[in-house]
Amino acid sequence: MIERQHVIAVVDDDQRILESLQDLLESVGYAVLTFTEATGLLAHEHMPVDCLITDIGMPGMDGFDLLEAVKQSNPSLPVFLITGRHEIADQQRAAARNISGIFRKPFDTRRLLSEVSKALHQFDGG
Repeated sequence: MIERQHVIAVVDDDQRILESLQDLLESVGYAVLTFTEATGLLAHEHMPVDCLITDIGMPGMDGFDLLEAVKQSNPSLPVFLITGRHEIADQQRAAARNISGIFRKPFDTRRLLSEVSKALHQFDGG
């Protein structure tokens, strides 16, 4: 049986972050969908996504709003928040929600890959 490739959605308004995360995730075998705004991902609801990595601070719908929206339709979806801000309020808001992790930019890419792999293993029922 051939194992299905995991699909990870990345949402960030910084094109450089999108490109670097896409390169990183694809280098270890994930399929990656990138979006510069939260509404872009929500418009593609029919696409199966196994994990979401989203920036917190984006214009319009922020990462917390996107988290709430995706969790309504898929409560077990692994979601990782990334941020360039170092505000305690963001950390408290994140801790109060069902997230898989929060990473401050610049983040340790090996740790992110490890956490994504663990979350996907749990998401798959492992």
